[in-house]
Amino acid sequence: MTDDRQGTTPGTGRTPEARPIEPAAPEEFGCTQVWWGDGKGKTTAALGMAVRAAGHGFRVHLCQLMKGGAASVEDARGEYNAIAALPGLSYENLGHYGWHALNDGSDDRDHAAEAQAGFERARALVDACGDADLTSPFPLDGPADEGVHMLVVDELLYAAERELVAPDDVLSVVESKPDDLELVLTGGHERPAYLTDAADLVTNVRKEKHPLDAGVRARKGTEF
Repeated sequence: MTDDRQGTTPGTGRTPEARPIEPAAPEEFGCTQVWWGDGKGKTTAALGMAVRAAGHGFRVHLCQLMKGGAASVEDARGEYNAIAALPGLSYENLGHYGWHALNDGSDDRDHAAEAQAGFERARALVDACGDADLTSPFPLDGPADEGVHMLVVDELLYAAERELVAPDDVLSVVESKPDDLELVLTGGHERPAYLTDAADLVTNVRKEKHPLDAGVRARKGTEF
């Protein structure tokens, strides 16, 4: 007897395998995703989706706010090295050295200026997507300013939580984004209630235990 269940599952039961990456356009993008919480994994989850989308030939761009380096990490991030080797995926670091509101030698005014500039850059990219045809493929090495299918704005919610970016401005971008743009926002330990109604997916990444609690600093390959 033939098992008809294979015919109703993605891939019709075939074992997945790697294929060459060719420019393509998604058929089901358009959601706004919100990843927040006090646990590790918000950026990690967003990067995982970015890699998955790029693997299908979709154009993906990462804007990373707030993370401009710190004494606890090296000046090279593993994700940037990987992104540089992957077609269709690009990034911009829009952060400032150190961490806001910590006594690490950095100036909070500089953090505020960099966060606002990073947000304006992200907003400009969303606006550019409004002028592009997101139902069509983009060149994998094309500039993000000419349109992307997925935009990840990492740590934007942390900047809004710190009041470095106005939450109402973040909501405005979400409400005005093109219908076919997949917008992924991450960061912050406090619930961004202002986005609950506007977002399609809201995930609370909750900490139960973390090596940091035992004094273990950021580790190469897991945190940077």
